[in-house]
This record gives sequence, C-alpha cells and structure tokens, in this order.
Amino acid sequence: MSTMDGEEPPKRSEIKVVIYGVGEIGGRIAKLLLKKKGIRVVGAIDMSPRKVGKDLAELLGLEEPTGVTVSKDAAKVISETKPDIVVHATTSFLKDAYSQILTAVKHGANVVSTTEELSYPYIVDPELAEKLDSAAKEHGVTVLGTGINPGFLMDTLAITLTAVCQEVYGIEVKRVMNAATRRVPFQKKIGAGLTVEEFTEKIRTGAITGHVGLEQSIAMIAAALGWKLDKIDVEPVKPVVATKRVESQAVKVEAGRVAGLRQQAHGIMDGKKVITLDFQAYIGAEEEYDSVTIKGVPEVHEKISPCVHGDLGTVAVIVNMIPKVIAASPGLKTMKDLPVPSATPEDMRTYLER
Repeated sequence: MSTMDGEEPPKRSEIKVVIYGVGEIGGRIAKLLLKKKGIRVVGAIDMSPRKVGKDLAELLGLEEPTGVTVSKDAAKVISETKPDIVVHATTSFLKDAYSQILTAVKHGANVVSTTEELSYPYIVDPELAEKLDSAAKEHGVTVLGTGINPGFLMDTLAITLTAVCQEVYGIEVKRVMNAATRRVPFQKKIGAGLTVEEFTEKIRTGAITGHVGLEQSIAMIAAALGWKLDKIDVEPVKPVVATKRVESQAVKVEAGRVAGLRQQAHGIMDGKKVITLDFQAYIGAEEEYDSVTIKGVPEVHEKISPCVHGDLGTVAVIVNMIPKVIAASPGLKTMKDLPVPSATPEDMRTYLER
C-alpha cells in the first residue's frame, strides 16, 4: 500500500519481546528471535541466581552482547520495556504459570506460552482459565498456549486435515520418536536407563509424569469438530522395555531396562473411542514418525517421516505465532481460534498486516 503522493507509508516500529524463562527452550526461542527481522528482544526474566544479572548473550553462548540483562523482577522488566508480547517458557502446568502470565497481562502485554496445560486450559481449571480470559479482555491483550505438542502435531494438524472430509467418524494420531536425538533432560524425563521397578516407582511418586497435553489435544480436536465427548480416558504411562542394548550419547540402556515410555489417551463419545492419541518416546525407536489417520469420507492417511524434532518445532511454532497473537482479538485463545499457522521467513511486521 502506498500513500497518495506515491511514497511508501512508514513501517510500524519493531515488535518488542520479553523472554520469560531462559531455560533450554526459552533460550532457543531467544536465539531465533535475535536473528529475526522486525522484532527486538527488550527484556529477559528468570528466577535462577545463576542467570540473573548476566547479559542474555552469555547464557546463549553468543559472542556479541545483546544489551539485555536477565532480571528476576518480572513486573519491573515488563513495565519498563513495555513489550508487545511476552514469550513465556517456565513450566508445563497452568497453576504454576497463572500468576506469571497474569503479571504480563496486567501490564498490557500479549503472551504466547509453552505451558502445555494452557493449550486448552478449560479442562484443567475452568476457573483459572476464565480469570485469565477476563483479565486479557480487560487489558486488551491476547494469551495463547502452544508448541509442537500440544499445539500443532497432535491437534492443530489433525483439525486442519479434517477440512477435506465430508464426514468424520474417528481420528487417530501417533507420534513416535527416538529419544536419543533429544536433550539429555528429556531422556531422563522419560525414564531411559531405569529398571522397570524404578520406572514404576517414579510414576507412582510423580517423578515421571509422562507427556503433558494429551487431554488438551483431545479436547481441542473435539471442540473444533463440535463433538460432545462423554469423557477423556488417559491410560497409565507404560515403560518401553529394550529388547536389546541401545544407547544415546548420554544414556546406555541394557536389554530388559527401560528405553522410554508410551502413553495413550482416548476421547469417548456415545461409548466409542472417536479420538485416540498415541505418544511414544524411547531410545532406539527404529522408525520416527508423526501420523494422522482420519476415518471418514474420504479417509485421510498423513505421515511425516522422520518425526518433527520436538525442540526445533516448539521454538518455531512459538515464534511463528507471535504476529497472530498480537493481531488477534483480546482474550484467552487456543490454536483452533486463530488463523492457519505458517512460517514467518520475512520481516515479522509483515505478518501483522494480514
């Protein structure tokens, strides 16, 4: 678009971002944002004494200082920098994220968060979800929880693929990944290297939780299709036991020990399983893939092989959704509420104009 005298109109100022949580994922997000055009990291928040007071570059392994010093005072950082959006990456759980996100909202900042339970929070804590929605609307901002899973592969992608169907009778989504390609903390998180007895005990105590988000993904798919589920059944987390010696760079798993885990969940309607999600992550998986099978008219069989790398995908989805969150109407949103996601290879401000 041009002005009447033929000159190009001035572009809006750079999108200002604050990083809330400079852990593994938050750090990767920050690194990508520092490379993007039309966007500027103006602040960083973390509670770790090891990180507070340091330039973001030092934590990210960058040579050139960013001029952004990590602080533990979220309210101060957000009020002083006045970001367009806060990228939040501190926890999987809504109850732990709530006050952090609310701080950003009350200071007039949009929020995109990696908190898995926030991807569809109404089934976790409807009261907290309603409070966040009301606060976001009051302050004229948008809040979104997303990532690769939940957020895309096991919900948004499946929802999008149903667009070619005249009828849908059932949906099955599988994610199978070789955990040897993932971060060491993730390998520990899934119990790689433990005995079956140790794994079972850690499940009992909550030291291993399994994948967080299957219920949210099922609820989002059902809501998009207008299905009223009777219930969501989440099966107990099961160990995947190695039948032969397998290993990653950090973990060696002997035959008979736990290589990882498998978890399934089902959306039940009229007594039948209409949505099934199957999540498998273990060292030594011979084939990695993401698949969506839709029973309907027509049937749809989609497969991504190898599977999308979880960390790379999560970082991409978070960053790519920034313009859509900023441009959205105020309130607490889910991925089904926003426009079709896409990559953002150009100046980030480009995508605010669409």
